Amino acid sequence: MRARRLTRSLTCLVVVSLTAAGCGLSGGGSSGDGEAAVGNCKVDKGNVGSGKLSGDIKGKITFQTTNLKKDFGGFFNGVIKAFEKANPGAKVKWIDDPGDATFTQRNVADAQGCTLPDVINLNAETATALTKHGYLLNLGAKDPSSAKPFVPAFWKSSTMKDAKGASVHTVFPWYTGGVLLTYNTSMLKKAGIDPANPPKTIFGLFADYEKVAKSAKGKYYATMANPIWRIPADWDQMDIKTLSADGKSATFADDPRTTQWVEWMAKLYKQGAMPKDSLSSSNDPSTPYSQGQVAYGSTNPSFVRFVKQNSPSVYDKTGVGQQPFDALGHTTGAPQYISVASTSKNAPTALAFAKFLTNAENQTAWCKDPNVVIFPTTTESLDDPFFQNATGDDPFAQARKLVAEQLKTATAYQTVISPAVQKAIVSQVQLAMQGKKSPEQAVKDAQEKANELLKQGG
Repeated sequence: MRARRLTRSLTCLVVVSLTAAGCGLSGGGSSGDGEAAVGNCKVDKGNVGSGKLSGDIKGKITFQTTNLKKDFGGFFNGVIKAFEKANPGAKVKWIDDPGDATFTQRNVADAQGCTLPDVINLNAETATALTKHGYLLNLGAKDPSSAKPFVPAFWKSSTMKDAKGASVHTVFPWYTGGVLLTYNTSMLKKAGIDPANPPKTIFGLFADYEKVAKSAKGKYYATMANPIWRIPADWDQMDIKTLSADGKSATFADDPRTTQWVEWMAKLYKQGAMPKDSLSSSNDPSTPYSQGQVAYGSTNPSFVRFVKQNSPSVYDKTGVGQQPFDALGHTTGAPQYISVASTSKNAPTALAFAKFLTNAENQTAWCKDPNVVIFPTTTESLDDPFFQNATGDDPFAQARKLVAEQLKTATAYQTVISPAVQKAIVSQVQLAMQGKKSPEQAVKDAQEKANELLKQGG
């Protein structure tokens, strides 16, 4: 789900570092009695600046989701109906965006044209672009109490930069995924690894991969080779700074642990911990794990359900454990967000609906839908028996409880790099894994190539 949502910038409309003049974007300003300006849009003065938003909950608003209507039409229509019943003067029109590669471009263009939906489901990239130019309501200022339902760490970290570079709350963290270790307990035991005590660090996990390789002797493997699945996720968990604070330059080569990480990857590949033909394969561990070919599966909690449904014999041997917290000390999430357009003609209604949609009751209800494996961002939801009452040895129930527990301290800080930058870094690591470059040289070259791309706009 995360990969599908992270669409990338394509044109001037969506490159957030461009000047306001270059793209026709600007922040809010006064334009007359009772009105303010956001870009070329005239809005109510109450929508911008400081001061709590006030007004009646009435009128029509448009609510836009991202690729959800096909599978969850019944749920969201029910939420809308309940909101309209509680607020007889309000009417919600629901539209659904496909969430493709031009998602950010389309929504910024809508904002420029003063047609941005009133309540909108956004990823971090699009929210960043819209926030910088004032197109999203400052939720922290307009309704300070709106923070209360959310996991404190998630709320604190769910900020975007405004035109002045200040961190502002223009998004409600909505639903998120999670990460965990999934593994074949039989294979781990043969390697002398205790499945009940997963490693606490990434390098500790690599050491277990090495043990599996020695035990398997080529009959099966520890994991897949392509580092695309691990960069920058592993580095985030190790608290290696992939990018500078402003995101304009790569910094991962400045940390000696990055070279150590590449050294480990090269050694594991050489020792047979990974299938040789998987170095450049786009396949994740899902299928080979289900076929008993690798000891460690996908880190996505929904993968555990996939194994349960498609490979019962392997599921019986499947265990779940905490993905190493490492130096970071907690996990991170890449939540989907809900925002309110500052250009909304009925902002009080839009804000009320955004809060209703993301409240604990509705988040919990959606997460219980059997067609989805997602996790809520409210404290009350994570404490619900659905997540906490894992019984017996069922891996899927244990996975749900484990991820729900770790999300109580999770943040939304995940490094987001463009596909081009990621590919440049990954290709250098692959050369080191093949023995064509030293790990030190590969890391140095990877940073240089990443910086070249970043200077070009990603």
